[in-house]
Amino acid sequence: MGSTRIFGTDGIRGKAGTGWLSEERVSALGRAVGTTHLGHAQTPDGYERPQALLGHDGRESGPVLQSALARGLVAAGWDVVSAGLISSPGLALLTRSMHFSLGLMLSASHNPAQDNGIKVFSGVGGKLSDEEELAIEALLRAELEPATTPVDVRVDPQLEENYRQYLIGHAAKGLDLSGLRLIIDCANGSGSHYAPLVLESLGASVHAMYASPDGKNINAGCGSTHPENLQEEVVRRNAHAGIALDGDADRCMLVDEKGVLIHGDGILTMIARDAMQTGRWETPRLVATVMSNRGLHKALDEVGVSVQECGVGDRSVVEALRKDKLPVGGEQSGHIIFGDDIHYIGDGLYTALRVLAVLQRAQKPLSELAAPYQPYPQVLLNMPVDSKPALDGLPQVLALVKVVEKELAGEGRVLLRYSGTESLARVMVEGPHEAIIHEQAQRIADCLKAEIAALGSQA
Repeated sequence: MGSTRIFGTDGIRGKAGTGWLSEERVSALGRAVGTTHLGHAQTPDGYERPQALLGHDGRESGPVLQSALARGLVAAGWDVVSAGLISSPGLALLTRSMHFSLGLMLSASHNPAQDNGIKVFSGVGGKLSDEEELAIEALLRAELEPATTPVDVRVDPQLEENYRQYLIGHAAKGLDLSGLRLIIDCANGSGSHYAPLVLESLGASVHAMYASPDGKNINAGCGSTHPENLQEEVVRRNAHAGIALDGDADRCMLVDEKGVLIHGDGILTMIARDAMQTGRWETPRLVATVMSNRGLHKALDEVGVSVQECGVGDRSVVEALRKDKLPVGGEQSGHIIFGDDIHYIGDGLYTALRVLAVLQRAQKPLSELAAPYQPYPQVLLNMPVDSKPALDGLPQVLALVKVVEKELAGEGRVLLRYSGTESLARVMVEGPHEAIIHEQAQRIADCLKAEIAALGSQA
């Protein structure tokens, strides 16, 4: 099975039905997860075994892989129940707030329908630690047998309703969206059922797009990674704002009334500046990843808010927030995390509700609220790679990066990293002149590709 990590930066992900996402291996994974967590799982009153919550984001492969996971968990001594179609944050919050000691989500987030993945949440709704993931991987590599006894997975529709009521009663407490015309793109994914209902229940006039999942259309030309149709619809319908979720609804992109896209840096700008204007932050600092744009730093420095940088990925954001007890952090992708307010769980619709609260409080157009964020031009190239050698072991690439940094003369930056979930190398260059930084990024990408290929030929 190989010695490379099975878990990536956001769980296990790949093409459904192959590799670690074949039914047999998913069953073994369920057994391994259940076995490693059985010793410290709580068995609720009235139950004979600890409880695990399952859910999926609407992909055709979701129910099949859910059944495989259930077989493994039951074989390891657990009982299982499914929330059916549910968002990743919804499943995490339900795991935390109810009687579940584990939550397992079948989702590949913003990836296409043929992919899938597995996210594992602890009983407090957080993702597993590296140590817990390594313990699971050790069992899998010991050729743990998959479970083959069929399991009847009970779907409890009340669970999604509980999550919807949580958003209305807690997350959006006191929020009145009357008078707002909103358009929401549900990415034909897990937000399709509940997200429009939540907004309507708060008084908004809502038009839902891409809210008819059929197993094959999730993220297909829609959602947070393809917001173009949403941008056009916001303008056409004269809406106050557009909301774009991704497949498992943990991300949120916004569209202002002019049809302009607002990504995570713009969202953080609006949240932080509002908090400073209303005096609601004791610590004027937030968390953003190293991929955040320098425009974010500038927009927040104007109101006395500093940006604490961390590594890429929501786990890095959560760790930084917890360490210094900060109120909010996030990524350009629209994955925003609000600390204690929502138990450090990134939730796309909750993010939208927080921005809509700012909109209602300020009584200003969304475009005006987002205007202080003026991004520096940024080029990001994603390059397929056959291997991922350590970047600090590529001397030609490092030398070229130094040359480019000298060319930028302190007015930009270069960032190289590998994707944690795909076979990609990412080359990002930021600077004042778009044409120049695009040429610089391409030079670095070409050099990186050539040096990795040379190493491969020597192996």
